[in-house]
Amino acid sequence: MSKQKKTFENREKPKLLVLHGPNLNLLGTREPEYYGRVTLEDINLGLARRAELAGIALETFQSNHEGALIERVHVALQQGVRYLIINPAGYTHTSIALRDALAGTGIPFVEVHLSNIFAREDFRQHSYFSDLALGVISGLGHQGYLLALEYLLNKINTD
Repeated sequence: MSKQKKTFENREKPKLLVLHGPNLNLLGTREPEYYGRVTLEDINLGLARRAELAGIALETFQSNHEGALIERVHVALQQGVRYLIINPAGYTHTSIALRDALAGTGIPFVEVHLSNIFAREDFRQHSYFSDLALGVISGLGHQGYLLALEYLLNKINTD
């Protein structure tokens, strides 16, 4: 066996983390006119299947607590997570602390929103995260997560 092949076999899978903010555990039943009927479990399962096919280690994490999300971002840095997908949900418009955690770790991320935040109430149209994000996907429902994952898989393959 050549050295090159041995080195490739010993490499660790690239790691991605998907963070889901507050109230996303209620997907499927909470305001389906905005967020659809697909559950968070369904979204996570679809992401996990796609990541497995791509040979990527993917973890999902949801919390209704700002501090738990911040701690998970800090741990992601220690674990060598390469990219994040985040739906900050209600924290999109309020959490400077979560923004600072993402900025402080420097882990590149894609921001995802199920509903089109720019077509909703005025207070929902401002994000504390968008200017740091690689990109923002808004208003495409649960498919936005898969689009974000496809974008990051392409980035991993071309890095």
